[in-house]
Amino acid sequence: MERESIRSVLTEGQARMSQARPRLLIVDDDRAMCEVLELGLRKRGFDVVWHTDPLEALRVLPAENIEVVVADLNMPGLRGTELCTRVLANRPDVPVIVITAFGSLETAIAAIRAGAYDFVTKPFEVDALALAIQRAVQHRALREEVKTLRRVVASSQQLDDLVGTSVAMRRVFDLISRVAQTDVSVLITGESGTGKEMVARAIHRQSARSQGPFVAINCAAIPEQLLESELFGHTKGAFTDARVARKGLFPKASGGTLFLDEVGDLPLQLQPKLLRAIQERCVRPVGGDEEIPVDVRIVAATNRDLEAAVEERRFRDDLYFRVNVVQIGLPPLRSRGGDILLLAQHFIEAFSARQGKRVQGLSPRAAERLLAYSFPGNVRELQNCIERAVALTVYDQLGVDDLPEKIRDHRTSQLMLATPDSSELVSMEEIERRYILHVLDVLGGNKAMAAQILGFDRRTLYRKLERYGQSP
Repeated sequence: MERESIRSVLTEGQARMSQARPRLLIVDDDRAMCEVLELGLRKRGFDVVWHTDPLEALRVLPAENIEVVVADLNMPGLRGTELCTRVLANRPDVPVIVITAFGSLETAIAAIRAGAYDFVTKPFEVDALALAIQRAVQHRALREEVKTLRRVVASSQQLDDLVGTSVAMRRVFDLISRVAQTDVSVLITGESGTGKEMVARAIHRQSARSQGPFVAINCAAIPEQLLESELFGHTKGAFTDARVARKGLFPKASGGTLFLDEVGDLPLQLQPKLLRAIQERCVRPVGGDEEIPVDVRIVAATNRDLEAAVEERRFRDDLYFRVNVVQIGLPPLRSRGGDILLLAQHFIEAFSARQGKRVQGLSPRAAERLLAYSFPGNVRELQNCIERAVALTVYDQLGVDDLPEKIRDHRTSQLMLATPDSSELVSMEEIERRYILHVLDVLGGNKAMAAQILGFDRRTLYRKLERYGQSP
């Protein structure tokens, strides 16, 4: 339901256009011209009102639900450029198209400077004017969509840069707010790219330790033989190349928060030392004899199934219980519904400002493609997609052609068990693959529960995922 509600937000202007005829206000001192335009534009799907007196037109404009104003440039009493200025002052949401018989560059510049959206020179075909009006209607609808989506984005930024209004993310925000007021250890779980470090930083900034340091380390990115030194420090001469003593990350984080990313990749022989550091609140540098007291809050994160790792004795159960006092599970992006569009708008605004561009939002068709894609790389993949699209687009909104090919051409993974189209029939192995991935999607990546539902042991599920190119 949330996905559909955000979809309706993005396409509000287009939906209104399809349900009602766009209402135009024509202002021209030539009554015959007004009548001709009224007849021609009504045939082309517009609702038209007109006035030969520009001052009278300005008086009725606030009371009429006008989407576009079409005004002659040369009128007695009030020129079209002045009319543009007044419309812009009173109804900045209404674009103005100026009609002029003097198609010089100077008159065009004057009209645009006065706030006109477009201009059409006489003589013109009604179809040409209708096309300009249609563009103006769509431009207005886009501006309204962007305003609406920006309001939703602003209201959804409940904690720092975390964006979302889905039920799953509201639960995450609530947990962050509550756990930040304590000093207990937190374990953040979720697939790669879901924003685990952002949650860790939000906890730190909301806590009483916010004035202290936030120190992060990726346990999977540092060679095993160096990780102990990184965490606890080392003395001079403790090992080859240890020419000077070095302070470890535990002492550096004292008074603040230590974020252990990918804690599930911590080497087994180092786990008891980490457990002791957390329990005793002191560390012993490599090669040292004395222990150094530390005051840190531990926030850990993993994309692995730590319970399975404990069962398989790849992760100590006592360390697991020590880091997992409170667990915050981040949902994959594909299960967050309309948050995809909120995040997309958030990234569009950020990257447009950074790159000096004026991209305002998404086209409805581009939004549909984003919603249809499963985003295996989660928020990080969406962020990369939008950064690329903003960099490459030459328009003021992102269209389907601006998206990466894998998103443009993505086909849903629905099972399609009943289909009259022989080209869509697939093998039993493909049906099994789709169903297994579907179950994992529904369960938010919980492989232990997925294996139980599918009737597999966990090792069988892992083997199948490896065959499908999915990391177990």
